[in-house]
Amino acid sequence: MKRRLRPCLARARHIWVSPGKPSRQASHCPGEWTASHASSPSFSSASLAGAAVPSGSWHWGHDLVIKVAKDKFGAIQSEYQKAIYYETGFVVCAVLGLLFMVLLPLVGLFFCLCRCCDNCGGEMHQRQRKNADCQRGLLTTLLFATSLVITAGVLCAYAANQNLSSQLKGMRRLVSSNLRDLQSFTNETPTQVDYLIAQYATAKNKVISDLDNVGPLLGGKIHEELGKEVCPAMDGALRMAGAMRETKDALENVSMSLEVLQEATGKLHFNLSLVRFSLNRTLNDPGCNDEDSDATTAQLCLSIRSSLAQLHVSANFTRLPDMNNQLESVNQLMKTDLSNIIQKGYSSFNDTPAMVSDQMRNVFEGARGMLDIIGTNISSFSKVFPVHSTMANFTNFISHTHSKIEDSYPEIDQIDFYRWICCIGLCCMVVLILAFNFLAILCGTIGYDKHASPTTRGCVSNTGGTLLMAGVGFSFLFSWILMGVVTATFLVGGNLEKLVCEPFHTKQLFKVLDTPHLVNPEWRNFIPGYMYNDSDLDLTVESLYSNCKENRGIYSAMRLDKVFNVTPFLNSSLYTKEVGKMFNDVKIDLRVIVLLESEGKQNLIGFSETGVDRINYAAYLEEVNKGVTQVDLLSYANELEAQTDLMPKGPLQTSLKGHANSLRQIHSQQVVPMEQAMSMLNQSIRLLERTASDLPNKVADVLATIEAAQYLISQNATQVVNQETEKYKQTIVGYFRQYIEWVRTSLTMEVAACKPFSNIVDTVEIVACSFLVDSLNTFWFGLGCCALFLLPSIILSVKLAKFYRRMDTEDVYDDIETIPMKTILAYDTMTRFPRASAPPRHIDW
Repeated sequence: MKRRLRPCLARARHIWVSPGKPSRQASHCPGEWTASHASSPSFSSASLAGAAVPSGSWHWGHDLVIKVAKDKFGAIQSEYQKAIYYETGFVVCAVLGLLFMVLLPLVGLFFCLCRCCDNCGGEMHQRQRKNADCQRGLLTTLLFATSLVITAGVLCAYAANQNLSSQLKGMRRLVSSNLRDLQSFTNETPTQVDYLIAQYATAKNKVISDLDNVGPLLGGKIHEELGKEVCPAMDGALRMAGAMRETKDALENVSMSLEVLQEATGKLHFNLSLVRFSLNRTLNDPGCNDEDSDATTAQLCLSIRSSLAQLHVSANFTRLPDMNNQLESVNQLMKTDLSNIIQKGYSSFNDTPAMVSDQMRNVFEGARGMLDIIGTNISSFSKVFPVHSTMANFTNFISHTHSKIEDSYPEIDQIDFYRWICCIGLCCMVVLILAFNFLAILCGTIGYDKHASPTTRGCVSNTGGTLLMAGVGFSFLFSWILMGVVTATFLVGGNLEKLVCEPFHTKQLFKVLDTPHLVNPEWRNFIPGYMYNDSDLDLTVESLYSNCKENRGIYSAMRLDKVFNVTPFLNSSLYTKEVGKMFNDVKIDLRVIVLLESEGKQNLIGFSETGVDRINYAAYLEEVNKGVTQVDLLSYANELEAQTDLMPKGPLQTSLKGHANSLRQIHSQQVVPMEQAMSMLNQSIRLLERTASDLPNKVADVLATIEAAQYLISQNATQVVNQETEKYKQTIVGYFRQYIEWVRTSLTMEVAACKPFSNIVDTVEIVACSFLVDSLNTFWFGLGCCALFLLPSIILSVKLAKFYRRMDTEDVYDDIETIPMKTILAYDTMTRFPRASAPPRHIDW
């Protein structure tokens, strides 16, 4: 949208003129309707209407218009003083214009008569002055400047005239655009209403989908809430079943390891005894005890003999009690598959969604029929309100209106053509005067000869003066006509601007139209009073325009609920009540769920009575923490071999090294397996110790948790079921509420958006104010400028003509007596320019 200026009449109190208000921008119509309006040349009217409107004039005009409308123009007699006061500025300007129209022709007539009597500059004589050239140049400059101002005014008026014609042609595009918007409005409204109704199927399908999946949706929520108590209890029982298996495995490992260690300990003890005996016999060799033997050898033999006491078994596993009784008890319990029993409880609990779905299947059998009934009720509102037939009638009305408007275009073009011819004629009057002025200035300037006397001026210069006087004559003839047109257009354009255009922009016009009891004394608001016979309804012109400007739906903007109330069709409480009835019969029984059967409970109790908590784990750990032998046989054998290497080679050394190898063999074949068995025994004993620690209390806690969870499901699950069922019901109801709220919002904001109607008002404002009033104000402003500046143009032209025209007489100076004397060059003048009626002139000394 291009910017345009609106002439803004200055507010003044009588003669004082306040600063002009800022120009305003043309209203733009967003949305589907857009139009590019050619900018119209506009100027402030304050130049001619300085005293047009007093300060606060619109408020007085507002009150006056209201009183006049209410009293059917009877208030004019009583309120004429306010009316005159309001129109003071316009009246003053109109009086001045009328005086101009009357006086200027009279002045022209007297001026003509005066010149015919050789007065008022009519005498063809020019006094010689020393500053004549300066005066001539000044007058020429002033006349040229004045002519330029008049030229600007006539160009302004011409531009306004052309702009009005072009804008009137562009008006067709605006009208067509508005009618197309109305056509789209009528075509789309039934489709939008049908779409709203069709969307009920979406809500219905969502409800059916949730009813079909009631198991996962409702049963899953119930399962989730109960699982907060049930799952920890079941997990504890499952862990206890695992502990039972681990206990069995540990007991078996202890029994097997203990049996292995007891048998290996006897063999090790026997083999170590043989090694000690053999070493002792070897050390009794004469090589160790003879006096002839080496002292070192004897000392080494003595050291070896003293270390033989270390070759004994350290741990004694034969005194440890066995765990056969405990193992037998656990094996007896393991015949019952506790894990399988617990998994059955899990499966029973996890079947909650399916159980809920089965129990509610009968309840929801009639849901589809109820949903169809609700859909029928919602669909019926389009049949109650004849949207299609109404829009069809409105479409016919638009088509008929468009046809009539199209038929009126030729007549409008013809009227505009006559108006354009008249305005061009007025502009041609001014152009004719300007042509005389500019040609006169041109001739006077070209034909100027500074050496020529007033009586000897050339033909070109004399023609310029004649043209100036011709321009003066036409100025007297045309100026009163121009001022008459300016006065008339000023009164019309100024009042339209102040009383219509500016109030429309400031919304004051709407306030006038919304004045209570303005149209009808019995109507507070005339729109609802006329349409609905309810004038108290809050529906005003301003609110209707504002709502349509915001592109709201016509249902809310026009308050159509007074004619067609959709509340009974869009009452969510009705559908909520129907859905609530459907859920009142919902009864969900979860008592069939058994988390742990009695056999499983007995199995757990038996586990706590197996006696694993009474085993002497300390005795086992004491023996396990001991080594297999008192000394590390591998280290002992290495040390023995090292000592043997210090002995002289011989039978003794060879025998001792053989004993060292025997110890290494015993270590690898007997000690190492025993150490592995002891490690396994240690791990099993510690596992049993942890499991058996406070075992009866642990089992009791697991059973108590299972019983609490079972009690929750069997006795207290109703609260959870009711809570989750209510949430599920609110979800189902929420689909209806959401759909109904969406329909209500769509009817208010989107369906049948009335922006095309506000666009029509904006178009009327654009055509009336931007096209007509702005162009009219611009035209009278330019033409008024021309009419006013014709006055100085007349004065300057008359004075400047003396310097251009050839005079009959001139001032002559005597060089001897140096006194001026007025001499008539009768003979010379009559010879060159004979005049039949010119009487002989005498010399005036």
